[in-house]
Amino acid sequence: MQTNFDFAVFIGRFQPFHNGHLQVVRHGLTQADKLILLIGSAWQARNPRNPWSHTEREEMIRSCLSSEENQRLICVPLMDVPYNDELWVRNVQATVSGLITAHHSAPHKAAKIALIGHRKDHTGFYLNLFPQWQNLDAGNYAELSATPIRDAFFSSESQNMLQKAAQDRTLPEPVVQWLTRFSKNNQAYKQICDEIQFVSIYKKAWASAPYPPTFVTVDAVVIQSGHILLIERRANPGKGLWALPGGFVDQQERLLDACLRELREETRLKVPTPVLKGSIRQQKVYDDPYRSARGRTLTHAFYLELEPSVNLPKVKGGDDAKKASWVPLADISPSIMFEDHYFIIQDMLGAA
Repeated sequence: MQTNFDFAVFIGRFQPFHNGHLQVVRHGLTQADKLILLIGSAWQARNPRNPWSHTEREEMIRSCLSSEENQRLICVPLMDVPYNDELWVRNVQATVSGLITAHHSAPHKAAKIALIGHRKDHTGFYLNLFPQWQNLDAGNYAELSATPIRDAFFSSESQNMLQKAAQDRTLPEPVVQWLTRFSKNNQAYKQICDEIQFVSIYKKAWASAPYPPTFVTVDAVVIQSGHILLIERRANPGKGLWALPGGFVDQQERLLDACLRELREETRLKVPTPVLKGSIRQQKVYDDPYRSARGRTLTHAFYLELEPSVNLPKVKGGDDAKKASWVPLADISPSIMFEDHYFIIQDMLGAA
């Protein structure tokens, strides 16, 4: 089959993979010898916005394609970098470059590359970040969006939703079957449903507000001797995940006072207040619009670097924390962390 490009690149979250995505994939395969699918939000802990792992999403995608199409499809996980667009772009460039080196059938010739997608809303901004690749607009099939599909699936109407999705071709039939299996006797499915129910009740408490509320929180990034102080969350949202010590700012508090209060309440850290204040190295605001399922939440993070010591201060979980622990920096990953806390840590440590 004669194609216009050696590679087409399609970036998406596919939460879940619907018929709009499938149309883009098939259009890409008609335009290029190989289609590189970069599956975004990879390695994150399950949450209402990102309930499926990148391997599960790849299963959904490949189940919809023929053997020949699957041979021409290259699926690669892509981690988010919410507070550093330049690093995210570099990661995409490096990933695509490595795949082209490995898969280009004519290495002595420059590969012809196209970026394929559609500009359904502000999330399509990434299409402007790669001017070195030709841009192919695939259109928005039936104006489909994954968000209402996902919301309906994790509701009491999930089975009716799946039947309707199969009938009106919102979802490919193989994805309907995959999701049906996922929803039956699956702890992960129940976990997401429980968290969504919690968030729904939480939001109802603010339903009578004259405008959507914006919450202000604080988080403490406390480092000592290559370890970071984390807490395990006792309840939803994020039950069982590791998080930075922190919480909501009281009406009469300054930000730093709130941070130190939450730090003590959740970890029982007994380092004197003057020492903690003298250990502050930087303060930053983190404001990704999707960072919290509870609603628009701005957090002020304080980076504290304690003097190195072979004896880390004793800590104990309290308040909203099931437990507190000093965790080696090498052991943290987005798959065990609450919300965007992994990315806050990376950014503050200068690793992002």
